[in-house]
Amino acid sequence: MSRPLKTESELIAMARAELKAHADCPDTMTISIIRDGSSWEFRASADQATSDRPGYPECVAMLVQIGDHLSKQYDLKG
Repeated sequence: MSRPLKTESELIAMARAELKAHADCPDTMTISIIRDGSSWEFRASADQATSDRPGYPECVAMLVQIGDHLSKQYDLKG
């Protein structure tokens, strides 16, 4: 049985909502999706000021965990 399909923007919105619920992550952190064959994962990037903020590494680590969880539930549309 295949997993439900979500667009890149839907998955990123889900990740942002989950990050806000669990951590004080900066809104200026950019989240993108990297495809690897049939799988996908989130990538975070930010300007120097944002990446220097306390807690930024923890937000990135949490994003990786969220991506692992969501990638097991949803396939990327398109």
